[in-house]
Amino acid sequence: MNYRITTPCHWLGLARAILASATLLVAATALHAQRNMENLGRGIVAVRSSSTQVLVSWRLLGLDPAGIGFNVYRGSTKLNSSVLTAGTNFVDTSANLAVANTYSVRTVIGGVEQPAAGAAFTLKANNAVEPIVRVPLVPAPADYYTKFIWVGDLDGDKEYDYVIDRLAPFDPANNDIGLGNQFLEGYKRDGTRLWRIDMGPNSRNTYNIEPGSSTISMGMYDGATVYDLNNDGKAEVILKISNGVRFPNGTTFTNANNLLQFLAVIDGMTGNMITNIAFPTDYLTDGSLGTQLGIGYPDGVNPAVYLWGRNRVGSGGFNDVFACYNYNGSSLSQRWKRLVPSGTTGVAASHQMRIADVDGNGTDEMMTGNMCVNADGTMRYQLSGIGHGDRFYVAKLDPNRAGLQGYGIQQNPGPPYILEYYYDANTGAVLWTHTGQAGDDVGRGIVGDVDPAYLGYEVWSFHGLHNGRSNQLISADLYPYPVHTFWWDGDITSENLNDAKFEKWNPANPTPTNAAPRLLLTSDYGAVISNHNPMFLGDIMGDWRSEVILLNPTHTELIIFTTNIPSSTRIYTMPHNPAYRTHMTVKGYLQSPLLDYYLGAGMATPPVPNIKYVGTAPTGVTIQGEAAVIAGGVTIDSDRAGFNGTGFLNFPVTGGSAEFRNLNGGSGGSKTISIRFANGSSNGTRVGRLLVNGGAAQNITFTSDLNWTSWRTLNVTVTLAAGTNNTIRLESNGQDLANIDQITIP
Repeated sequence: MNYRITTPCHWLGLARAILASATLLVAATALHAQRNMENLGRGIVAVRSSSTQVLVSWRLLGLDPAGIGFNVYRGSTKLNSSVLTAGTNFVDTSANLAVANTYSVRTVIGGVEQPAAGAAFTLKANNAVEPIVRVPLVPAPADYYTKFIWVGDLDGDKEYDYVIDRLAPFDPANNDIGLGNQFLEGYKRDGTRLWRIDMGPNSRNTYNIEPGSSTISMGMYDGATVYDLNNDGKAEVILKISNGVRFPNGTTFTNANNLLQFLAVIDGMTGNMITNIAFPTDYLTDGSLGTQLGIGYPDGVNPAVYLWGRNRVGSGGFNDVFACYNYNGSSLSQRWKRLVPSGTTGVAASHQMRIADVDGNGTDEMMTGNMCVNADGTMRYQLSGIGHGDRFYVAKLDPNRAGLQGYGIQQNPGPPYILEYYYDANTGAVLWTHTGQAGDDVGRGIVGDVDPAYLGYEVWSFHGLHNGRSNQLISADLYPYPVHTFWWDGDITSENLNDAKFEKWNPANPTPTNAAPRLLLTSDYGAVISNHNPMFLGDIMGDWRSEVILLNPTHTELIIFTTNIPSSTRIYTMPHNPAYRTHMTVKGYLQSPLLDYYLGAGMATPPVPNIKYVGTAPTGVTIQGEAAVIAGGVTIDSDRAGFNGTGFLNFPVTGGSAEFRNLNGGSGGSKTISIRFANGSSNGTRVGRLLVNGGAAQNITFTSDLNWTSWRTLNVTVTLAAGTNNTIRLESNGQDLANIDQITIP
């Protein structure tokens, strides 16, 4: 996928070295079926960056062709003089800002401008100079507040809408009781309220350790999430319910036992229940379950609901329930369930789950801070010596190590008093630890690439800033406050969200007064933050950088911070990255969503995500040319525009071969594969050979159109064996062959 390296020249050699690691990742993931993900629009947004300038920003989509360009329009006026092929943003310096201005974006593919791409965005007349989109809300009851906001495309227009909790104030005499029922509301992105769900009397118990059976957004428990479960282009709301929950159509869910809980699928446009299924009742004698909900892909293709429920045994330990549910468009079914009773040796979770494909097989595992459950519900590993901690992270922290890595902290650990740990997220092997003594408590920890002098992400807590991959101490006592990292300015290193402050670590001069200089203070724009956390943090509009959603003091307006800083960096939208998107669905103790590829100084080109947009025809499994085993002088080049992935195969004048191995032939038999190629030779047609599993060769013919950037498709019928041990070999027929970009197997 297009990525423009903007790091200093001394990183270029390092980036080339990392490319080999990135190619291995492509080879590992390309063989799996494509997962269905949101068919997003361009997410166009415009904010005033000065008294005379407007920054217009839009999405690069996960499957956009490598050579795609863009034109930006204000009304019917094209603003750019040449096609934009760098960052997906543009500074308009000529607008009359005393009037409303409507911006749209059109793609340019193969030199041809396409129709307007996605919904336009109108910047109102005399809009304030601020990096903000403001969305009005219907006022909540007096003194109600909001903790969490979920996003999803409720109405099917390919842009994100909002689901918002409305939480009653606490009883001054008892902070564990709310002075009213909780509510959940759905809003279109323009502020039109679609519905309100009354969570009922069982939502009034707000004790954050043992909340009521329909309580949402308390302590580490969210109890709701939003996602398109049935791949119809519209998001559903997934909600924990119990006796007394009232829906917009006037129906009330009833059950004689107030402890019994159900998982419900809610229509995103109406707020009414479609179906429900009973929670596991294995630990019902210890009370109802506090619940985290998230979305993962247990089969690698279709989304499912992942559930983590907990209840307390007396005043001691906790029972844990892990479960996964399928939704077929009309009903829910339990895919699997795993019970972890109180007192189980070595199991004590943190306050948020993460969902990601840790072994690279296309399916998603679920993790807490010290354990990992496979996509089929079996235990993958438990981390030795690791117990309870508030924060942990799983992402591509080390670009030179295969797979994903994890980092976490511990609170009040016992012997051997591990305070911080760094581990292989696939195997659970602990790579390093920092130890302390009895009574030590690491309350906060975070990861991010904040110092480009060190390859990979830094990890830090109140016990110092270290480079994660090397465990090298960078600073013992000066570092950003460890709360959240995100991307805001124009470079590829991380920024820091510290309560109401956007900050930037200054590794060149980390003194107490400027270790993390402030970029922005959210309260300057009338925004309030909830218990050190935003209501939402993630990429939901504009280019690849992050949005931060807060509310105004009366909770009648969403204040969405979106960057006003130009950037030449081009990266596909983060919600099309599987690990990032699944984490956007989980709240708990809110933590930063992260990627399954390395984004930071010295990075390689991000691999193309192995996804399919919902509502589009299946395209088969695509394997990039750079994933092939090459010999005989074949090279991986990138000097011709329009290829996918990180490059294409260039054959020598004579000889050369490329083998695509471990290909899945399904049940076997005749298949028509597609070879994406370019042949601009003035000498005309080029002929090569194709062999399957070492069998007889067949000739394949690549016609010439005299254009090396015109990528076309050659369809070839082959016979594949059942299973995943097929090899397709392309080889020269004694002459130069066409440039090969990728092959696709149905």
